[in-house]
Amino acid sequence: MKVKLNRDSKLVSRMYFTWFLLGILYAFFMLILNAFGVQFGFIAFIVIIFGSVQYFMSDKMVLWSSGAKLIERQDDERLFQIVDEVSLLAGINPPKIAYMKSDIPNAFATGRNPKNSLVAVTKGLREKLNDNELKAVIAHEIAHIVNGDVKVLAIANFFVTLSSFLMQMFFWNMLFGGLGRSRENNGAGQAIFLLYIVTMIVYFLGQLLVLSLTRYREYGADHTGASLTGAPIHLASALEKISMSSLKVPNQDLRQFKTANAFMIIPALSGNDISKLMSTHPPVNDRIRKLKDLQKQLGDL
Repeated sequence: MKVKLNRDSKLVSRMYFTWFLLGILYAFFMLILNAFGVQFGFIAFIVIIFGSVQYFMSDKMVLWSSGAKLIERQDDERLFQIVDEVSLLAGINPPKIAYMKSDIPNAFATGRNPKNSLVAVTKGLREKLNDNELKAVIAHEIAHIVNGDVKVLAIANFFVTLSSFLMQMFFWNMLFGGLGRSRENNGAGQAIFLLYIVTMIVYFLGQLLVLSLTRYREYGADHTGASLTGAPIHLASALEKISMSSLKVPNQDLRQFKTANAFMIIPALSGNDISKLMSTHPPVNDRIRKLKDLQKQLGDL
């Protein structure tokens, strides 16, 4: 029986505000480009092509990068039962299931919509979590599917990819000549340099906003997943186990999941790596605290 999905209204408001800021940032950026005579239509077309490939092939690309393999029901009957139970509660058809032969406890979900989605778990996750904790993790991953997080990130990353493409283009133009109307005067080099600096700033600010969206999507999936199971404390317990287990894993093993890091329930990166990439996930302790607070609101803790 489908349950009514419970979303955090404050969290949703913050996500919409972040989208608003992202829109304002890139609208201003386009005005600047237009003022300098940059024809960005063709550039946007190229970025859309690359973005579409990533969007429609996201499930296959993440499977390839993580080494996950699709499995059949006879390979893990209990896992399929749990996925079926949670999918029924969420009101969607069960996603495909993939398995990773890794001792690192983790999981991820991907797919552009519920009909083209999959949930992947590792050997370590299956061994270290009990059924309640595993169900909570599956509910978190299915919440990503229900919330349309892959679609949200694909749109957000389009803007960042666009500014990155332009930044590279301006760099090479600084070396080999002017651009657009800037050719009509002797200040072509200075104009392109200014565009390059502006694009760098826009790229950096856009990346910060997109990363904030990825953190919000984790909080959102925690909240929605907990509403599916009705037991936030089980997800809190699972996150504690996953986090503690990951601390004991050598860095070279964690790097197996580096390219799929943003999809994982907990980032499979060391502290140094996270500081370089900035954070795709909120602090685990904050997530656990929010889940325990949610459990208290339910009167069960």
